[in-house]
Amino acid sequence: MSRTPKGIPFQPVPAYVESVGKKVLDAAFKVHTVLGPGLLESVYEACLASEMRKSGLMVETQVALPVTYESIRVDAGLRTDILIEKCVIVELKSVETMNPVYEAQLLTYLILTNILPGYLINFNVPHLRDGFKRMIS
Repeated sequence: MSRTPKGIPFQPVPAYVESVGKKVLDAAFKVHTVLGPGLLESVYEACLASEMRKSGLMVETQVALPVTYESIRVDAGLRTDILIEKCVIVELKSVETMNPVYEAQLLTYLILTNILPGYLINFNVPHLRDGFKRMIS
């Protein structure tokens, strides 16, 4: 069994989850091709969610992520943009410049939910291939 640098056993991403991730990227490319850059994040969220639902996926938007602190569940106002099939998290941006805090945000969501993988997608780019990052906690 292979291990991560921290000695934690490596868990491969199940094939079904990888197929969901591929559908997410296909839908994101379609939305970006139709709409282009420059719109609000909320527009891309609604269109991406709609596109994924058309492909038969269960999609939830603005999902609250509670934090457990000393055995107490705390609603800290964290929300993931899109949760697909309860196995893939998508965080959307529409910004000029990506900030490392966006990656930290997604990584935190992945850790809190024990979900992998997650996708950070910035629609405010000329070519979407330059605007997405796949992350695993």
